[in-house]
Amino acid sequence: MTALLRPARPDDAAATGEILHGFARDTDWMPLLHSQHEAEHFCGVMIARGWVTVAVLHGRVAGFIARDGGEICSLYLAPAAQRQGLGARLLQQAQHSAEQLELWTFQANTRARRFYERHGFRETQRTDGSRNDERLPDIRYEWSRT
Repeated sequence: MTALLRPARPDDAAATGEILHGFARDTDWMPLLHSQHEAEHFCGVMIARGWVTVAVLHGRVAGFIARDGGEICSLYLAPAAQRQGLGARLLQQAQHSAEQLELWTFQANTRARRFYERHGFRETQRTDGSRNDERLPDIRYEWSRT
């Protein structure tokens, strides 16, 4: 079954928040700084701003991307939806609608780094993490259509 990509609706905040919180909760190197309720609220704010596209599989939100113009703020999939091409579809949709994109990911997130590099993103900066809430070293990636 092919996933449907659509703009997120306000009632998607719980599902997207659960996916976001689940990543932090289930990733051993990631500090758990926020509750699931806070993650749902944060996703609700991004949805209200019109930043979020969700991937719906079998009638459920299976993943999402949040994009503020050329900045990808979030791209997460539910564990059961990973390795099925949903992340690639969400990212490719963003690439088709932008000339340039940028994002940050944590240095420890090797799966995300490989994913973005496979999709044409190049590393442009590394930091020690002192400027992010998690205090984890991170990497800035950029992609350009040209």
